[in-house]
Amino acid sequence: MNPVLHDRLQFNTRRQFITGAGQFSLGAIAMQAMQAEAATKSDNPLAPKHPLTAAKAKRVIYLHMSGAPPHLDLFDYKPELVKRNGQDCPDSVLKGRKFAFTTGVPKLMGTPRTFKQYGKAGMWMSDACPNFHGIADDITMVRSMYTDQFNHAPAELLLFTGHIRQGRPSMGSWATYGLGTENQDLPGFVALISSGTQPSGGQACWGSGFIPSVYQGVQCRSKGDPVLYANNPAGMSRDLRRKTLDALKEINEIQAAELGNPETVTRISQYELAFRMQTSVPDVMDISKEPAKVLEDYGAKPGESSFANNCLLARRLIEQGVRFVNLFDWGWDFHGTSADNGITDGLTKKMASTDKPVAALIKDLKQRGLLEDTLVIWGGEFGRTPFREGRTAASKILGRDHYPDCYTLFMAGGGVKSGYDYGSTDELGFHIAENKVHVHDFQATIMHLLGFDHERLTYRFQGRNYRLTDIHGHVVKELCA
Repeated sequence: MNPVLHDRLQFNTRRQFITGAGQFSLGAIAMQAMQAEAATKSDNPLAPKHPLTAAKAKRVIYLHMSGAPPHLDLFDYKPELVKRNGQDCPDSVLKGRKFAFTTGVPKLMGTPRTFKQYGKAGMWMSDACPNFHGIADDITMVRSMYTDQFNHAPAELLLFTGHIRQGRPSMGSWATYGLGTENQDLPGFVALISSGTQPSGGQACWGSGFIPSVYQGVQCRSKGDPVLYANNPAGMSRDLRRKTLDALKEINEIQAAELGNPETVTRISQYELAFRMQTSVPDVMDISKEPAKVLEDYGAKPGESSFANNCLLARRLIEQGVRFVNLFDWGWDFHGTSADNGITDGLTKKMASTDKPVAALIKDLKQRGLLEDTLVIWGGEFGRTPFREGRTAASKILGRDHYPDCYTLFMAGGGVKSGYDYGSTDELGFHIAENKVHVHDFQATIMHLLGFDHERLTYRFQGRNYRLTDIHGHVVKELCA
């Protein structure tokens, strides 16, 4: 018997003993032996795997605008709201509701932006996003998203992990757990940060939770060392690092054979990946090798840290076989408490740095034949109110509060329809009028496009099977081409 387990059993209560007794059954002993044997072989957990069904998307680029873009000033045009600008908000939509920064009776606020229709479908967009106008025929606009959370961190955690608390695997981790990756010299899942701040949900947005940590996202940087602590320390050559890793591998394989802990196998795999990344990552992260025309299209500048650089890096990463790339861009919390987060000049400035590289990314993927099986997603964690944010009622700067009941995002490629509008909100933008899409429905649809039944892609932990969609969600098949 394992001496560690023997010592632990001496302090077990009767209930704990009965609950854990299964691990000492003949079947469990056989399973442990098989796990230990598999562990000693150090099989690569990131080896490519086949999805359960025919996948329309092989990879994902998720562009998350952290803070929640003002959808009513970008995509969801409400002429009636403009007409009633400055009127008291109806009591029927305020009763029993709580908002992050608004109390009392706020004033309705129609958008100050100019809207027109674009593309064959006549997709409504504002003047704040001029470069998105040119990709209207390549995207699906989902105007009926909603969530359960009205604060940033829990809303982002719900969106990316399926739960409002930390500790669950992120969407990218589920994707790499289910599919592996196509390039064993690069991480299967990469996170890129711009505007100097992590999302409110923190690193849990690309964490692996309770599944093996080999599936967590690797945070890369577009300026400086691409991956922190990947380089050899001073005085250590690559040959010496190789000998060190070989020795560590032998020790870890002994431990894996004795204990059968999957995290030991993960440790071996991560050390080896880090060694290979020392040569592969700097090459793929060097955007200076791109033609001048491509850099100009994206607005990218080698050596800088920017959202534009990250968009170009995302294309380079998926081109080299990375399964899931998450871009997090901070600065979308448009309360109107300063000029930078107002929905006039502030929104114009923010979109100027982002819609150009996003449009360039989609056009670039399409031109290279990659868009067809690459799912691109753009959006935030919730919407913004049809009324003026309470703290700025006397200000000349216009802003909106958090709003979970309605918001808009868009997708492109990867098996979704092109030039397609889905869902709608009521005439004032307070409620979804048709085709509701909950966050869990959205997650289920992404899994479906990747070739998985979201109810069957599970991981057993603490006595139950967990999945990205928790116990909810259904596939929105109308979005699929």
